[in-house]
Amino acid sequence: MTAVDIWPFIETALKVGLGGGITVAAMWLHQRRQQHVTASNSTTNRRLVLLEEISTSVGTVNHCFARYSALVIESTRFGKNWPSARRLELERVNAELVAEFRKLADAEAKLLMLGEKTMEKTLRMYGARIALFRKQVYVGRQDITEQEIADLKTSILALREKFYDLLSRRYDRLLIA
Repeated sequence: MTAVDIWPFIETALKVGLGGGITVAAMWLHQRRQQHVTASNSTTNRRLVLLEEISTSVGTVNHCFARYSALVIESTRFGKNWPSARRLELERVNAELVAEFRKLADAEAKLLMLGEKTMEKTLRMYGARIALFRKQVYVGRQDITEQEIADLKTSILALREKFYDLLSRRYDRLLIA
């Protein structure tokens, strides 16, 4: 065989090798991009799950607070005529509310971990208002009016609504992304 006869084989081998190299490079780039997209989606999904957990924790605290406030308002209404069974129920709900405050602290920590300082501050203020409510409205207190109690509850509910507005906006932005 002469050099003229061998050249087409060499040329074909180079073309096949170059095509194979381009294919391998394209597959590697595509796989790398897919891994980046998957990692990004995983991070977004994890943030969504954390925000849902935070929402659940705040909802549980809010439910306990609603039960607590209803009972304590009832106690201020009835004064000394308030049944002892209801007092025991209030003590149980009060203990449950205190236990649920741990979830509120955990939610604040998660928000800080996510870099959501505004939401964390709002949630902290919400918890502080609930604590203030518990100090100002208690069984046996007769010198507080129902309007004052309603004003305290309104301020607590306004903070809760502000928190959920911030949470909802953040959640929606993550869903869009």
